[in-house]
Amino acid sequence: MSLGTPLVIIPTYNEVENIDIAIARLRAAVPQADVLVVDDNSPDGTGRLADSLADKDSHIHVMHRKIKNGMGAAYLKGFEWGLDRGYPVLVEMDADGSHAPEQLPDLLAALETADMVKGSRYVPGGKVVNWPKTREILSRGGSLWTRLMMSIPLRDITGGFNAFRATTMAAILPEISSAGFNIQVDLTYHALQEGFKVVEVPITFTERERGKSKMSSKIVVEALFKTTIWGISVRMDRVRTWLRGLR
Repeated sequence: MSLGTPLVIIPTYNEVENIDIAIARLRAAVPQADVLVVDDNSPDGTGRLADSLADKDSHIHVMHRKIKNGMGAAYLKGFEWGLDRGYPVLVEMDADGSHAPEQLPDLLAALETADMVKGSRYVPGGKVVNWPKTREILSRGGSLWTRLMMSIPLRDITGGFNAFRATTMAAILPEISSAGFNIQVDLTYHALQEGFKVVEVPITFTERERGKSKMSSKIVVEALFKTTIWGISVRMDRVRTWLRGLR
């Protein structure tokens, strides 16, 4: 059984060294997939390179945004674009080669019986390649903290290689407010809140070989702070619900 043509959304900012390689690998791994590059006016020419790729391949589309407004905001625009055009499956994928397009068929296969599939570094079979141990500890710790604060029963909540049924995305999109890296937590939490089936599939995450990472300690601290606020709010809502039940 096939769910139809997936749309793979790839946000970019200064990824001219990676975008053509990532798309070539994706088109080879899943030839039926369409690609939407959402470029935030990259000064290195990423958008122009994406346009040239789109001119040669009708499966490739490019959205140009005027300012750098965050990965989450780029994904939100991409989701809207895909839903407006009737794609049955929407996929998030990084441009830097850290997500292996060759593993996308595993995510799509799992989506046959799920509503959202997360590529997971931290379930059996998943792994991280070429990360310093300190960064892996920070990533695992962030996922654990989020899991505890938000009561999310998943191992890799912050991972960004994800696939959604369009019906899932249409239901949760109005609830998503994150413009940055925290969008992964936001999407996962609301999918679970709406009662959708979310499963994890093991992936290999490989640190980029070219270009500069957008991740920073400031982003990590900001994400953890927002997760903590969310978690407190969730617990307060549960307490209020419990108190109402005592009346």
